[in-house]
Amino acid sequence: SNPLPRWPLYSTPSASHALLLLSLSLLALTSHQLSLLPFLTFSARVSFPPFRGLKVGPTFTARSLGPLTVTSRRATSARPVVCEVQDTAVEVPAITDANWQSLVLESESPVLVEFWAPWCGPCRMIHPVIDELAKQYAGKIKCYKVNTDESPSIATRYGIRSIPTVIIFKNGEKKDTVIGAVPKSTLTTSIEKFL
Repeated sequence: SNPLPRWPLYSTPSASHALLLLSLSLLALTSHQLSLLPFLTFSARVSFPPFRGLKVGPTFTARSLGPLTVTSRRATSARPVVCEVQDTAVEVPAITDANWQSLVLESESPVLVEFWAPWCGPCRMIHPVIDELAKQYAGKIKCYKVNTDESPSIATRYGIRSIPTVIIFKNGEKKDTVIGAVPKSTLTTSIEKFL
């Protein structure tokens, strides 16, 4: 036995009919009688204008690959977006179990190693800092990155429990550890102790 009557649905329901249906559906939902609502269906339709693409036109300068001008074909009063590529990035090489001994433990100069993982948000924050330090101290200290997901044995060997962690080695020995996404000045102070 159905406690609520089934109301006939018309192809163009009036406002009062729609209000009655809404009231009944709220009553049924609040009394947890979801089976009483087989006559109600909700749907939404969203339409977007057709995508017409972007136009990218590169221009080259003497000092870099930029600027790139990006404009939309649909824009009526769009201004170009200009991106300049600067030649400041230093690629800090990845290190694994296979080359750990030769690159870190047998290095004649101090070595800074960043332990990180791709899923780690703070690691992404400290990457540019490590890149800047690698450029700033080029020739004085070597910088490497260890992906703890790909080389867990190195992380275990040095007791890495949280990332990012930066360890400085000198003469094959662990000299200093900095945990977390710290400011550049903190790492600079640590590096300067071992130069």
